[in-house]
This record gives sequence, C-alpha cells and structure tokens, in this order.
Amino acid sequence: MRIGIDFGTTRVVVAAVDRGNFPLVYFESPDGQMRDWFPPVVGVKGEQRLYGWEAMSKQDDKDWTLLRSPKRSLRTAGPRTKIQIADQTLSLQTLMAEMMASLKSQLLEHSNLGAEPNEVLEVMLGVPANANSNQRFLTEEAASAGGFVVLGLMNEPSAAAIEYAYRNSAERKHRAGGSLLVYDLGGGTFDVSLLTLGATEHTVEASDGLPHVGGEDFDEILADLAQEIAKLPSPLTSVERRVLLEECREKKESLSPNTRKITIDLERVRPESEQVTFSADLYYERCRSLIESTREVVERLLAAHPGAQLDTLYVTGGGSELPPVARVLKEMFGRKVRRSAYMRSASAVGLAIRASSASERLHERFNHNFGIWREAESGGAIVFDLIFPRGMKLPEPGQPALRIERTYRPAHNIGHFRYLECSRLDDRGQPIGEITNWEQIQFPFDPRLSASPDLSALSVEPMSASGGMLAREEYSCDANGNLRVKISALPSGKEREYLISQSASS
Repeated sequence: MRIGIDFGTTRVVVAAVDRGNFPLVYFESPDGQMRDWFPPVVGVKGEQRLYGWEAMSKQDDKDWTLLRSPKRSLRTAGPRTKIQIADQTLSLQTLMAEMMASLKSQLLEHSNLGAEPNEVLEVMLGVPANANSNQRFLTEEAASAGGFVVLGLMNEPSAAAIEYAYRNSAERKHRAGGSLLVYDLGGGTFDVSLLTLGATEHTVEASDGLPHVGGEDFDEILADLAQEIAKLPSPLTSVERRVLLEECREKKESLSPNTRKITIDLERVRPESEQVTFSADLYYERCRSLIESTREVVERLLAAHPGAQLDTLYVTGGGSELPPVARVLKEMFGRKVRRSAYMRSASAVGLAIRASSASERLHERFNHNFGIWREAESGGAIVFDLIFPRGMKLPEPGQPALRIERTYRPAHNIGHFRYLECSRLDDRGQPIGEITNWEQIQFPFDPRLSASPDLSALSVEPMSASGGMLAREEYSCDANGNLRVKISALPSGKEREYLISQSASS
C-alpha cells in the first residue's frame, strides 16, 4: 500500500492511495477519539519511551518528560547528533527511527488505513523546501529504520501544488501554464515556493522560507500573554507549561475572523487559578512581527523573479489558519489569494498523489540529478555526490555507455551505497528539490565477509587505514537508461556488479 506522510513539526498527517482517491488517515487516540493526525511527541520516563498519542496521554504526569517537535532539531543535526531529555542524552536519529516505527504501528493497528498487519507501506515523505542534505537524509533514514519503504522525498510546498492542481484540474484545463505561489505556514516552519503549472508536470522555479517560524510560535505567544495578564504568582513547572501550551493551541485553533475575545482556562493549569479573558486584537498584534517576517520572504522571492505572472497565491499549513495571516496576504495580493480547503492536509494529499505515480523512468536524457549519499567530516555529516547530472544526454543506440569512476580508501568493513535522484541542487551541489530513492547496495570491503549471505545482519566497523586498500566504483549508463555499478576492492580484485533499480523496495 502506498501513502503520503507529511511529517510536520507539530502534526504528522497521512493520506492514503486508494483506487484513484487520496483520503486522510484517522488515528485512534487512547481516549477513544479518532483524529486525523499523529503527534510527533516523545515521552521519556527512566528507560521507558513512548511516542505519539501514547506520549501525549502522559502530559499531565510529572514523572514523564515530553519532547515536542523533534523535527525542529533536524535543521542543525547530523548522523551523530544527540539531544538532552530529562537526565538522558539520546541519539536524535534513534528517537526519530523509534517515532517512525510507532507511527507505522499506529497505522497498521490503530487507524482506518485498512492495511493488513504485515502489509508493506511504501511512502512519499514531505520535507521543508529549505531542508538541508542532513535533514533530508535523516528523515529518510528514520522512516526506513522505522519499517517503511521510502519511495522518495518531496518539498512540502511542491506537494501542496500537486494537491492544488488535482483539486482544480477542471478549472485549469481552460488555462495554459500559469504561476502558482504556495504559502505554507506550518506548525514549525514557513516555506514559500513559486511554481509554473503544466498539463502533467509542475516546475519549481524558486523556494525560500524560515526554518523556525510556525504555528507553534503563536502558541508560545498566546501562553506568554495569558500568563502575563493573569499575573501568575510563580514560574510554571514544566508540566504546567506544557498543559498551558496545549490549552492555548486548542483555543488558537478555534479562532475565526469574527472572534473578538479569547478566554484561556488557567484552572486547567493550576487548580487555584481562574479563567483569563483578553482582546483577540491584542493577541494578533503580538503575532504581527512573525507574520510580517513571512511577508518579507514572499516579497523577496517575487522581487528575484520579476517576470513571473502570478495567477494564484495558495495558502496552506495549520499556522495559516490564524485570522491575521489571511488579512496580511489579502492586503498584498487581493483576489489572487486562495485558501486551501485542506489547510492542514494539503501536503499529505499531494504526497499521496505523487506516491501513486512514483514510477517514472529515464528516457532520452537524465530528467534528474543521479548520485549517492556520502559520509563527510568523519561521519559527522552527509553530502550528495553527483554522478550523472540532470540534462546529460544518454548515448544513442550502438554508442558506448556513459562511464564515471570513483576511487577512495574505504572507511568501513561494509560499504552501504544509497542511490537517489533529485530535481534540483543548490549552489553547493546539495539537493533542494524532490528526492526519489533508487537501489541500496551493500559491499564487503573486508575480504573475510565475502561469503556472508546477509551483510545487513553484520555490524559495521571502521577499517584500518594501514592496509592500503582502495575502493573503486565504476558507473555506466546505456542508451536505454540502464544504470550499472561495478564495485571493486583493490588490490585484492574482489568485485561485484549490480544493476541499479529505481524500485525503492529492491
């Protein structure tokens, strides 16, 4: 079964591929309620760890420490990044993998997805448009380690554009081309992308954003305002603070353009406290500087592309539901502004639509940049090594295959080769566009492992540099777009040749 997962900062939203339809998946929470999202929350108590709705059920328990929004930590993370939770130091990659495993378990056992208990779940993952290589790699690795088969990664605004085109396909038949600006203010990040819409393909012309601005910040502002007006006599405990933030999130999400007063129930935070009520405009004024920062990003992107004829500004993301956001955008763009009918789920639906057709093949030239993830900084970072660039022409029938070679000293006893293609690269040659996964290959550089039938069951260990061993990768691509790699260990001469498939489940 194929699905799209929008792994948001404050909500994980999943859409399924179901015979041409793309319905949202609903999860059963511990209180028996069905909800169309899964909370990216970790709960820690001693050696125990809970995730999602199970972790949320402990938010009133002082013995549990909750970590919300681990996605925000990915922005500056590497493969070895650790984070502090209570009195423990834990690997961020491990926490993300366990959260993905919990999400998969919830999908199979406590949702309306309708999958069989052992059914393979193939996923298209959403990432922020301004996500760096480490963030993309760690997101993909976590999903794979959690038991999903990852078809690829896609920028969240691009996914929302696919959802827009799908919902408005009848209307768009009467117009050729056109530019769409996707304004995606989510729970923890803001992304904006300028796209040119085609009949079947949509081209991302430019993307920008703010990695630390989102609806979660509006929750913090509301909580600070309520605490300030109520003049609570002492600092809040960590449990009281997270209960207050949950109360503020619920009240924020209930706001409408007609709301004049906001009431926060502080008795929920402290039994001896009472409700506090204040003007909605006072709250909106506190939020204005953050909203203005997103407007400045939009203006900067459009100023850099003066030739773009903007037809529509498409507004998505849970943070965009705050009434003054629409007000500011209307001031700028007037009738061009269209709010998604699925503000919190547009990206997930677009990812599911993309997952349903994630089987495109190479034709006369490389439509994307093909390469491999490599370790850098002694394993502290991940970088993309471009092998065949986008636009490179394939050989004519009868001509020799394209050939590229890499030679280096292997750092580990087992080489793990993760191949991918991406639509765009930044000025440092790192992926910033959609990512599609290809084959993953393991090769035994240690000659003692050559006869092992399952390298994935063995531990990966550092290789001694004193042995003088060299690794050689020889890539070839023929006229039909068939990609092969021959991996050799020198000077022993041990080698294996592989056909690199685009199937992520290979």
